[in-house]
Amino acid sequence: MSEPILELRGINKSFGPVHVLHDIDLTVNPGEVTALVGDNGAGKSTLVKCIAGIHPTDSGEVLFEGQPVHIKGPRDAAALGIEVVYQDLALADNLDIVQNMFLGRERTKAGLLDETDMEQAARKTLASLSVRTVKSVRTQVSSLSGGQRQTVAIAKAVLWNSKVVLLDEPTAALGVAQTRQVLDLVRRLAEQGLGVVLISHNMNDVFEVADRIACLYLGRMAAVVGSKDVTHGQVVELITAGRSGDLGIARPEAATI
Repeated sequence: MSEPILELRGINKSFGPVHVLHDIDLTVNPGEVTALVGDNGAGKSTLVKCIAGIHPTDSGEVLFEGQPVHIKGPRDAAALGIEVVYQDLALADNLDIVQNMFLGRERTKAGLLDETDMEQAARKTLASLSVRTVKSVRTQVSSLSGGQRQTVAIAKAVLWNSKVVLLDEPTAALGVAQTRQVLDLVRRLAEQGLGVVLISHNMNDVFEVADRIACLYLGRMAAVVGSKDVTHGQVVELITAGRSGDLGIARPEAATI
């Protein structure tokens, strides 16, 4: 096993008197999909936002490529190579695919936008991900389907030589065919050597694409298990009760949020 690209050790986070994350340990390995699962209120979104630099952690340590780092904001995360694709995708409907992929990070030449360079880079990124559903990179985002929008948002994240990509519910509200396209894309990200974190409520999606499953229960990491080593039922027990057989928190009833 290669060295983890991202490692969290003992992460704690509170909002006022509410202790949301309790001593969270998590590793993200290159070339792997790690699914982050948990019931509503388990702390998934908070953990992602701590990794992305949106929320500062109260205590704990973050290592990136084996080195301790301090992520004080989203720019710090992006500089390391951590990109997040949020559920709302944050795409501008009135712009085309190229303009969206470079939004806020436009390339210039002699003081003018270098449209040719950006268009070539957008095409190359989509081609590297084997995206065939988008006919033209100059298509306006407002005319794209849900699956195509998700594809553009993911391509935008990997355009910046990212090393870790966090995907928040990427298949929510998608049909069967579009879900298939996005799940294939998630696997291709891992095959290219990226560390992928997939946040999802859909157990079928999780078991199809994830190598490991990290189960959160009331702000605690109940267990991190290999997807081939557990059943759907065991994962559901871990996220709803904090324990399944020999797996999980010793006394889940003592875990309070």
